[in-house]
Amino acid sequence: MKKQFNRMRQLANQTVGRAEKTEVLSDDLLQIERRMELVRSVSHNAHKRLVSYLQGQLGTDTEKRHKKLPLTALSQAMQDGGSQLGDESLIGKMMDVCGETENRLASELMQHEVQIERDIIEPLNQLAEVDIPNILKQRKQLAKLVLDYDSAKARWYQATKSNNQAMAAKVDCLKDEMDEALNKVEICKDQLSADMYNFASKEGDYARYYVMLLEAQADYHRRSLAALEAAIPTIQLNLYDCTHKTVLLHSAGVGGKCGSCRLPL
Repeated sequence: MKKQFNRMRQLANQTVGRAEKTEVLSDDLLQIERRMELVRSVSHNAHKRLVSYLQGQLGTDTEKRHKKLPLTALSQAMQDGGSQLGDESLIGKMMDVCGETENRLASELMQHEVQIERDIIEPLNQLAEVDIPNILKQRKQLAKLVLDYDSAKARWYQATKSNNQAMAAKVDCLKDEMDEALNKVEICKDQLSADMYNFASKEGDYARYYVMLLEAQADYHRRSLAALEAAIPTIQLNLYDCTHKTVLLHSAGVGGKCGSCRLPL
């Protein structure tokens, strides 16, 4: 309680300019501190938007995630419609085949989102909500320790200048208190400096998350396009064969059913 009171009094004196304020961080470290606070803010915003970018449910297993995707619902609706219309319906046959393709697209999307969550969203959250806050917490602790040191130094200086015998008798005790406070400041400062420089050295790693996002998106779209390009020609050929046969046979006045789609001819 007394230490808290001394901190508040020292801070008040420094605020109005009646007391010196010890600066323990270099200009480089102060610049890193400002950068950290900004990186935390933009990383938090990027994390928030990336979470909203996902169509699946964050943190769920792959099977549940796949079931919750809109593409999966579309796939199921198409396949159900194909089953209801039956194999004798060309529309039903096309819906069934397209439904299978949509299900493959849903699988690709699910894998993509799992990768995004693992490799980008989780690391960004770790950076914004754990790593940087822990360093900033040390910074606040250092500020408190510096206040303790400044307060102890001020009380020691007053004692050395005092003519009061009682105060003079406390000089050695106050000197020890000041030295102890300074030692705590130095220990905290060294640890904080190491952590801040370590953060600065990893800025390239943090920037890499955004490159990985584009790479993952490009890979996902390539796989999805490959699935579509594999399915479309087969579907178009099947559709063309059935409709072409129907036109030719109707023109010739031939009845029956198409052997491919079972439509009446």
